[in-house]
Amino acid sequence: MKIVSGIYGGRPLKTLEGKTTRPTSDKVRGAIFNMIGPYFDGGRVLDLYAGSGGLSIEAVSRGMSHAVLVERDRRAQAIIAANIQMTKEVGKFQFLKMEAERALEHVNGPFDLVFLDPPYAKEQIVADIEKMAERNLFSQEVMVVCETDKSVELPEEIACLGIWKEKIYGISKVTVYVR
Repeated sequence: MKIVSGIYGGRPLKTLEGKTTRPTSDKVRGAIFNMIGPYFDGGRVLDLYAGSGGLSIEAVSRGMSHAVLVERDRRAQAIIAANIQMTKEVGKFQFLKMEAERALEHVNGPFDLVFLDPPYAKEQIVADIEKMAERNLFSQEVMVVCETDKSVELPEEIACLGIWKEKIYGISKVTVYVR
């Protein structure tokens, strides 16, 4: 896997072997950014279930100014740390080694872009979005990108957000919420 585009474009991304994380493929990552961008003029990104960190590193590569990555799995944490080092711009990243639920108590918004790819999708996505809305973690122009199995049906509206776009890529479904 590698960074698809932007200032880090072409650089390799480490990923975790096994089934504890499901790294977003280069093809799906590229498609997600074509849906939502593809490039940005600053802003903050939150990657709540970071896995390898690929999505938020790609966002910074494409113009986001700062990313907060959250991951609880110790093996994945080592991969994320190496991937952040690969950018040679570690100051653009904040890495929280904790559960997503706990991280939501500690982070400060607003965030312009949020990635949600939790292991148990539907219920967790709804709870996370409701918690973030309650804590005012969303900017006015926020986009929340949810990656799930294609069989998962997310609600049309969650808290202050509604579905803007939804696409299926192989076994994955990408749902984008906006205000």
